[in-house]
Amino acid sequence: MIPRKLKPFLCRMLSGYKPKNDVQDSYKILELEEGCSLDDVRNSYCNLAKKYHPDSSSGMADSGTFIRVEEAYRVVLSDLAGKEKPEPGEEEEEQFKSKSLQHRHYLSFEGVGIGTPSQREKQYMQFRVDRATEQVLEYRQQRLESRYAGSDLSRAKDVRQSKKVKITQAVERLVEDLIQESMAKGDFDNLSGKGKPLQKFSDSPHIDPMTHNLNRILIDNGYQPEWILLQKEIRETIGRLRKSIVASRRKLGEPMTLSEQKHWGRICEQFAEDIRKLNKRVDNFNLVVPILSRQMVHFSTDKEMLRARKIYEAVVEKVSDSDGKENNREEGKRTSYLLV
Repeated sequence: MIPRKLKPFLCRMLSGYKPKNDVQDSYKILELEEGCSLDDVRNSYCNLAKKYHPDSSSGMADSGTFIRVEEAYRVVLSDLAGKEKPEPGEEEEEQFKSKSLQHRHYLSFEGVGIGTPSQREKQYMQFRVDRATEQVLEYRQQRLESRYAGSDLSRAKDVRQSKKVKITQAVERLVEDLIQESMAKGDFDNLSGKGKPLQKFSDSPHIDPMTHNLNRILIDNGYQPEWILLQKEIRETIGRLRKSIVASRRKLGEPMTLSEQKHWGRICEQFAEDIRKLNKRVDNFNLVVPILSRQMVHFSTDKEMLRARKIYEAVVEKVSDSDGKENNREEGKRTSYLLV
């Protein structure tokens, strides 16, 4: 049997009793002062546990600090129990035994479940199984969606490629039919080099010889792309219009009478209409030209009229100078005749 006087000391030893210096440090760890109530101790411990517990979502979670807080909490509880009842009886020994901490009910098992710890653990395990199943289903759904999306893109790409192949084959058949028809008519009988092998267009290994041979044959037989023909036509048209407007102005002479001015006005209106039609050809040319730097800008009626006026003035000045020189020459001849 243990003597009655020794039981309080044994209870303190079993409950984790610490010396006075450790008790003071424990109060400081819990951020409390000696003489506080049991509710203050519990509230302070819950707040610190939520802050430093490793399973909490706090940014200050630290296992070492939490262990020190838990030890300080036990020491402070033992100190408070010893101060309240310095000589506890047999029934009071259970108060100094370690109890399950209340914070674990909120911090463990991610807050899932109700009831005893064992019941909550079973509920938490079922919760984890359900959550893993949902994640697996979501992952499979994403995989299927990405797979079907990729198949749709590949199917659309295959459709475009098949259309391109069909168009190419149709063009090749058309070209082959035209060649066979021309050969049947005898259009290729008078070609130079008939029956001779084709020579390579270029010695460069990076150039397709078949493509350049075809281009050489087309060029030798006078073939030109559409945009080159349009460009040539536009240049010839603008040159013809410039010459015609200058010639019309020279016919009217200087100065112009009232009827000649009206006639000149009609000529200018027709010239503006011709420039407008030419600009439409320029638009068509810009649509088919393969090189952006080869595109053309619209012709301005005002600039073309100013250009024609300068040319006309230069021509008039040149004619007047030539007439003046001829007159001086004739006067010199007459003077020489008179002297003789």
